[in-house]
Amino acid sequence: MLVVTTSTLQGIEIRQYVGIVSGEAILGANIFKDFFAGIRDIVGGRSASYEAELRKAKDLAIEEMCQQARQLGGNAVIGVDLDYETISTAHGGGMLMVTAAGTAVVTA
Repeated sequence: MLVVTTSTLQGIEIRQYVGIVSGEAILGANIFKDFFAGIRDIVGGRSASYEAELRKAKDLAIEEMCQQARQLGGNAVIGVDLDYETISTAHGGGMLMVTAAGTAVVTA
């Protein structure tokens, strides 16, 4: 399925707009990842574990959005917007949330 952030598709005719679709993914980051990410914040550098979790959450949210588009009869999603948030839990841990939203369309 074609997924783009633009509102048009160059060289491809959009025959029908079928509706707004979205996908959400919330993943917990375990205590060891939180601990080592905290150390990286102090000494600098990238947190490979958090980057991998964000990538995983993004892929899950996009796949869920695409499934919704298929259910509506769409074969592409345009105008996709990705939002990233962190959610703090009562026990001091964190969760990562990614939301993908766009417009499902039928192309020629």
